[in-house]
Amino acid sequence: MYGLAAGLLIALVTAPVGVSGAVFLLPVQLSVFAVPSPAVTPTNLLFNVVAGPGALLRYGRDGILNSPLTRRLVAGTLPGVVVGAVVRVFAVPGPAVFRVLVAGLLLPLGAWLVARTLRPVGGGRGRRARRVRAAGRGKQRPLTPDRPAGPPSPRTLTVLALTVGAIGGVYGIGGGSLLGPILVGRGMPVAQVAPAALASTFATSVVGAAVFSLLSLTGAEDIAPVWPLGLACGVGGLIGGYLGARLQPRVPEKALRLLLGGLATALGGLYAVDALH
Repeated sequence: MYGLAAGLLIALVTAPVGVSGAVFLLPVQLSVFAVPSPAVTPTNLLFNVVAGPGALLRYGRDGILNSPLTRRLVAGTLPGVVVGAVVRVFAVPGPAVFRVLVAGLLLPLGAWLVARTLRPVGGGRGRRARRVRAAGRGKQRPLTPDRPAGPPSPRTLTVLALTVGAIGGVYGIGGGSLLGPILVGRGMPVAQVAPAALASTFATSVVGAAVFSLLSLTGAEDIAPVWPLGLACGVGGLIGGYLGARLQPRVPEKALRLLLGGLATALGGLYAVDALH
């Protein structure tokens, strides 16, 4: 019951911005449900597999799921998650490395995204300064606000997706919590990023769960998921993800950006505190 409620609430908040919620479920598993470390990764992947279709079904009905961005992210994350799963089983990086990595990436990225949303680049002071400079040179220039750097190139997207897929394979997170802030921070709309990030999360989770099942046959370690908890959280995430995706078109873009930045900042802060302990 508690697992279902946790999965529902997490997915309800995270699905509108393209985050499956597994990265937030990870500390809940460790701190609340006392799931042992090796089993956390496949349990998180199980959550994504069960919960993912909820939001994807809604985004598919809205006609925004099948896009070039979705296909490129999926194509990059799939081989990455296989590499990550192999590393997790045979190299077994410590969780402290993961906490430092997530905190170092998401804390500044989330804070920057919130600040940029609340005070967009190119405000009144910047326009006045450009007007003075243009007048001093004796020529008129259009006073348009500065624009974001623009979406990453296709090659950069592939490399980014491959890296995020590998991280997801190692630590059992979907990758949307990393892809979302980066792509939205580059100026892409949340409505475009969210379905693509969730689709890549679902695809990598299915492949990752299958790879972990095969690797468990080697007897390297006990990496079976905690099935009752993973399924309960997943069913909750299935419901919450559908409701969250349904709410997204009704939420302004600015609010979605603030939500994504706030989630990234909160997650980075949470893992920073865990790393210090």
